[in-house]
Amino acid sequence: MTPRLNIFQAAPEGTKAMMMVEAAIEKSGLDRGLAELVKLRASQINGCAFCIHMHATDAVKHGESPMRIHLLSAWRESPAFTDRERAALNWTERLTKVAETGAPDADYALLKAHFNDTEIGHLTLLIGAINLWNRVQIGLRAVHKVDVPSKDAA
Repeated sequence: MTPRLNIFQAAPEGTKAMMMVEAAIEKSGLDRGLAELVKLRASQINGCAFCIHMHATDAVKHGESPMRIHLLSAWRESPAFTDRERAALNWTERLTKVAETGAPDADYALLKAHFNDTEIGHLTLLIGAINLWNRVQIGLRAVHKVDVPSKDAA
């Protein structure tokens, strides 16, 4: 795959603004591990290899287990996720697929049972931001770094 355009070079003001939104969300106190799971799940749904690679790597750096990363696409069937994480992942899926789901009241009520208004606001901004990044990276054909497998993997 050949990249089409480097968004950071082509639109530095816009990407700087996006980075400021991300920094504000990070400063909000929203759990970093949860944030990485949310970004990774949205990226899986959208099929953004660049962002999947980035957020799986970041999740591990922030203490996430490789097994939970493997299980993330099947979070509904796995006991490895807390009720709070389930509420966030459900909201992530509802907003990532908002044209299909309409973000139902029942899903918001589930979210409200585990998060306060400030957390919901930042979580919702986070989901919106990662969906924008997915569309930018997919549309411009961003290519992730290729990790060389260990000799044992061959």
